[in-house]
Amino acid sequence: QVQLVESGGGLVPPGGSLRLSCAASGIIVRHWDMGWYRQVAGKEREEVARLWMSGVRAYADFAKGRFTISRDNAENTVHLQMDNLKPEDTAVYFCGTQTSTQNYWGQGTQVTVSS
Repeated sequence: QVQLVESGGGLVPPGGSLRLSCAASGIIVRHWDMGWYRQVAGKEREEVARLWMSGVRAYADFAKGRFTISRDNAENTVHLQMDNLKPEDTAVYFCGTQTSTQNYWGQGTQVTVSS
């Protein structure tokens, strides 16, 4: 059974940093393409960053230069380092992966950027 558990969200002022973590069980993250997504109430979920099993990374335009996705194989965990946070980054952040027939999501972690 695939389980993804996010942590690390919180309240930070503009310009601050947070490091989100996604602990996986039921899969080995280095063998899966993993992603971070975010969702604001009333809006569609959007992709933030993706880390392919090959090690290739991709970022949404708003995340480039500020966010970094990484993988800790020993901990079977995927991280999202977020720097220079802006109020518009406020959202629930989700870790996710998928097969050809099914999507897997964590429960999400709230990130609030406010002074």
